[in-house]
Amino acid sequence: MFVRSDALAIEDSLVRLRHALHRQPELGLDLPRTQQTVLDALAGLPLEITTGRNLTSVTAVLRGGLPGPAVLLRGDMDALPVQEDSGVPYASEVPGRMHACGHDVHTAGLVGAARLLAARREELAGDVVFMFQPGEEGVDGARLMIDEGVLDAAGSRVVAAYALHVTSAVLPAGTAAVRPGPVLAASDDVTVRVTGAGGHGSSPHLAQDPVPAVCEMVTALQTMVTRTVDIFDPAVITVGSLHAGSAGNVIPGSAEFTATVRSFSEETRARVRTGVERTVRGIAAAHGLTVGVDYRDGYPVTVNDATEAAFALRTARELLGATRVFEAPRPMAGSEDFSYVLREVPGAFLGLGACPPGRDPSAAPMNHSAQAVYDDRSVTDAALLLAGLAASRLRQAAGRPAGRAGVTTEEAS
Repeated sequence: MFVRSDALAIEDSLVRLRHALHRQPELGLDLPRTQQTVLDALAGLPLEITTGRNLTSVTAVLRGGLPGPAVLLRGDMDALPVQEDSGVPYASEVPGRMHACGHDVHTAGLVGAARLLAARREELAGDVVFMFQPGEEGVDGARLMIDEGVLDAAGSRVVAAYALHVTSAVLPAGTAAVRPGPVLAASDDVTVRVTGAGGHGSSPHLAQDPVPAVCEMVTALQTMVTRTVDIFDPAVITVGSLHAGSAGNVIPGSAEFTATVRSFSEETRARVRTGVERTVRGIAAAHGLTVGVDYRDGYPVTVNDATEAAFALRTARELLGATRVFEAPRPMAGSEDFSYVLREVPGAFLGLGACPPGRDPSAAPMNHSAQAVYDDRSVTDAALLLAGLAASRLRQAAGRPAGRAGVTTEEAS
């Protein structure tokens, strides 16, 4: 159904859309300007559009001309609280905000997929739900859209869901990767506050010093992971913040640290939580101190359905070329709230290289960096991939054999 020339025909308009989104980034669940930009970009297409009640989401349903089920395509829209330092001519015009994670590419790519699919609506064997999502960056936007019914927006539960994420480094532009099973980690946060009794630095025996205990906890947590977690089902604990006291000769009354915890299965996730709490409470007790543990569950593990991942791999190779698409050998330790969607329905999450030409992917600034730059042409690949996945999956569900990315074998011959 689709070849690269289809996407190239709308590339210029998608790049302009991407630049407009990039100049005006918004944060969290409230993205009124972004929402309006998306609605304007979808205007005139044969879509059934609804907007969110508790967040500025956009859900659009395209009814196919042939009977069949529904599939879902997702693009996240929110930016990050980062001061842009990329040097691109379309840089953010909002101080302290930047599309540092490439969500502007995702949004423009999903608009492109809607345009491609709408142009072939009569040939679609079912419906497509377009999920334009705010609040991916740590505020549960996907879960909120699920609560508001996005998975059933077409009138019945979608049979499959797909999303992609661009990378400003690691992958060369125009390459894609997918894998079955865990693809991204669960991400949890823990804050530990140790309370003792302050005193003079010259007389620690007259105080209850929390600082040595906190230092012991930080190092003990690393040992805990290596001695309680299977190396083939790993976890990572990184302490990114530690605070205690205000003067070198004063023993503080309390000390606190905050860490991120990454894991790739629910079993290891639960084991690490138990281990963290046991370790810090034991050390605090040994020092005669009290401890408070605030352990906050974040996004769950993003798990690709094995059948859907294999389908996505085949389809991406047909669309982009066999040499540009590979099966990722291992998951990444980032996290994603598309994990909530994949908990409800089978699907696949793909990585798409967007490192600009002339840059070394192994050395380029990574996602979330103030210097991150994404190749404009990645919007074309994103639109093509998403549209091709939806069309091919609907045809497969209808029992119509597919050849080149949604074209029946009879049509392809």
